[in-house]
Amino acid sequence: MVKGTVKWQGKKYEVDADITQPGETFKMQVYSLTSVAPDRQKILVKGGQLKDDTDMSKLGLKENQMLMMIGTVGELPKMPVTQAKFVEDMTENEVARALAIPAGLENLGNTCYANASLQCLKAVPHLKEALDEFRAGGAAGTSDPRRNLATSLRGLFDQLSESSEGVPPMVFLSVLRQIFPKFGEMDPQSGGYRQQDAEEFWSELLTALDRVLKKDENEPSVVEKYMSGTMVTTWKTDEAPEEPEVVQQEPFRKLDCRIDRTVNYLSQGIQKGLEQVVEKNSASLGRNAEYNVVSRIARLPEYLTVAYSRFFWKASESVDAKIVKSVRFPLELDVSEFCTPELQKKMQPAKQYLREIEDKIALERKMSKRAKLNEERGSEKGKTPEEMDVDVEAKKEEETVEAAAKPVAESHFELDPELKADVGCNPSGIYELVGVVTHVGRSANSGHYMAWVRKEKGVGGPDPAAAPATAGGKAPDTQHWWYKFDDDNVSMVTDDEILKLCGGGDWHTAYVTLYRAKKLD
Repeated sequence: MVKGTVKWQGKKYEVDADITQPGETFKMQVYSLTSVAPDRQKILVKGGQLKDDTDMSKLGLKENQMLMMIGTVGELPKMPVTQAKFVEDMTENEVARALAIPAGLENLGNTCYANASLQCLKAVPHLKEALDEFRAGGAAGTSDPRRNLATSLRGLFDQLSESSEGVPPMVFLSVLRQIFPKFGEMDPQSGGYRQQDAEEFWSELLTALDRVLKKDENEPSVVEKYMSGTMVTTWKTDEAPEEPEVVQQEPFRKLDCRIDRTVNYLSQGIQKGLEQVVEKNSASLGRNAEYNVVSRIARLPEYLTVAYSRFFWKASESVDAKIVKSVRFPLELDVSEFCTPELQKKMQPAKQYLREIEDKIALERKMSKRAKLNEERGSEKGKTPEEMDVDVEAKKEEETVEAAAKPVAESHFELDPELKADVGCNPSGIYELVGVVTHVGRSANSGHYMAWVRKEKGVGGPDPAAAPATAGGKAPDTQHWWYKFDDDNVSMVTDDEILKLCGGGDWHTAYVTLYRAKKLD
């Protein structure tokens, strides 16, 4: 037993340290004297900070040695309002409610293509809001069957929001098959419904909703405003230099990622989709000629869909075979290089503003790591807490961050007036990934689809920091995690699992990715 003194907030406390016990025991002694909880204590000893598993016998404590402590008294614990219930005693439904895990959709026989697409589309809040407003604008039973589709989808989304168990999408699928008979095709071998293409379903559904989710015929729909862009395409042939180029402007709801042996990254596939060589009739030549077709984006939507061209018709087997090649996609996507020069110029201020913020965050993280390192080094050199507080290197890091933050605060960022007035556009060209539809299997007529949807911190349910560890043993990122929707089986994963969906084998491969404009705030 060694008698020592702990100094805290100008007061001294005598403690008899049992050096045969770990540091945790000493902390509990200090807690009984100061009311500073062990997890809030920073007791400075030789070699750094006293930890719960520190071997006290190796610290070389001497009689009447003074130890410095930093820490604050926390709020006293309150009695729980309701009786605690352990996970082992909960039903699956109660566990789902406790963790705020969203409900999945039951597979009603090869309906995973719809389940996966709907879970991703549900991540677009403007779509849900438009469906809620549609409640008063149109009722089921009207002459346009697409209004019934919107009504059934609204009801399905409501069920998903209110339930913690799998929801059967029977009504929605029934209406869908009335409007689009293709999705009701039967498989003569199995006697059930055929597997369908998720991207085709995605496109058909948005086309139908685009026509009915309008407050006024003269106003754009929610699909046109938030999920559609504008493309400018130029046609020019080198075989007839005197022939004027043809420029066309048309809306688009998705970008295509073309895949061949040279494509390894999403940006390369998008580039191939926007620059092609097409053979068509030339009026000036009176015959077919090869035209260079170059497309550039003139308006970017807030939510950008990218479809991967992974299936092709294999005549020898009469199937839509799958291209399993790995194509890496980023969690953050900059598409400004695919835009018109005019749009690039308009987006530059917003893009620069976001980059400055990212640089500031990176410096803050670096400073935090350096401060911890300085504290450990300072303790090893025998510095007092007062000396550590004015550590020169840490101070320099603070000044660096302040200097980096100043241009952001004083940049007088001005958004382009046209982009500011364009509600539903992306003013920076920078996106972040929020949803992925994946396919596992070797053909479009078989296999299985799943959805992977990003969950933001503080948006419904517990914060990511409060979530349990994933199957891989890692706790989710402190800012967001991902929900993995395997029909009605829902679990949580991290960014690492999402980046594995690039393809290259028989695991789930990204087929449709949904990106959201990065927020300027």
